[in-house]
Amino acid sequence: MNTGSTGSTGDAENVEYRVAHLHDRLAAEELAELGVRAEIRAGAVVVTGTVPSGRCRETLLRVVGEELDGLTVHSDIMVAETVGPDRAEEL
Repeated sequence: MNTGSTGSTGDAENVEYRVAHLHDRLAAEELAELGVRAEIRAGAVVVTGTVPSGRCRETLLRVVGEELDGLTVHSDIMVAETVGPDRAEEL
């Protein structure tokens, strides 16, 4: 990757390609996370979405780090762990 980049078209296409490859990996590999989005905003990649557990979040962030190494990445990944009720519901 060109570390002296000034935002040329080739660099932008490379980032778009890497983000598209990240989407493919997230959909096809161990995560199968289709609800996670990665978008290019103001020269950085923003990763947003919800995953079912903290473990999935860790795996997701590892994959993002592998695919987007060297890029500025901001993540806003929510964990939607469901916990059983601590008492019976009164009707």
